[in-house]
Amino acid sequence: MPIYEYRCQTCAKVSSFFLRSINSEVEPVCSHCQSKNMERRMSSFAMGKTVGSVHEKFAPGSEHRSPDYYSDPRNIGRGVEDTFTKFGMEMPQTVRDNIDAARSGETPKGLEL
Repeated sequence: MPIYEYRCQTCAKVSSFFLRSINSEVEPVCSHCQSKNMERRMSSFAMGKTVGSVHEKFAPGSEHRSPDYYSDPRNIGRGVEDTFTKFGMEMPQTVRDNIDAARSGETPKGLEL
């Protein structure tokens, strides 16, 4: 269901028109001054995102980081994992266990308050 925007050539204000389908015709009339002298303008738009697409875009090694990246438990320990991988080292099982525990919401052993 598209929303089209038109700028009034008489008063220069923008009016939005909600249509039921892309194929619907619109005869825009300014909602401010009722002029029919309207010119369609490019509107901003948004794209829906899935959790998977966000994590793919902001994956380790990516130069992008979402503001919520560090509050997502699935990202706990990513830097540690990346460092072990970068240097071709095998991660000790205790480190793996602590990362997995933190991602599942448990406080890793030795960090209890």
